[in-house]
Amino acid sequence: MMHVRPYDELLVTLGGSETGKRAERASAPAQNQSQKPSQSLAEATIPVGAATTTHLHHTSQELYLVTDGSGRLVVDGEERAIERGDCALIPPGAVHKVFNVGAEPLRIVCACSPPYSDEDTQLLE
Repeated sequence: MMHVRPYDELLVTLGGSETGKRAERASAPAQNQSQKPSQSLAEATIPVGAATTTHLHHTSQELYLVTDGSGRLVVDGEERAIERGDCALIPPGAVHKVFNVGAEPLRIVCACSPPYSDEDTQLLE
């Protein structure tokens, strides 16, 4: 079965960014050989001057690919500047937060494995 998700469908994550989910448990269930959902893909937009809520995911590993803008990423107390083209790995259990320090919206493609879920996400502020 083919799954196609409209680009402009947005929601707000627990972490506080606007997200257009592309492939996740309900919309386009990416599966591995066991037929269990194995990953999710979303695009987060963080407005100028804003930040996500400090949080962690107990079991999901995340990849962040910056597609527009610039910001700061803090993972387990280590801080790095991020900009278009950068890709960051956030391991399960790592406390993280993203700040938009640029002059335009910060857009990040987020891939999670296992798939993102609110139940796996713990807000820390």
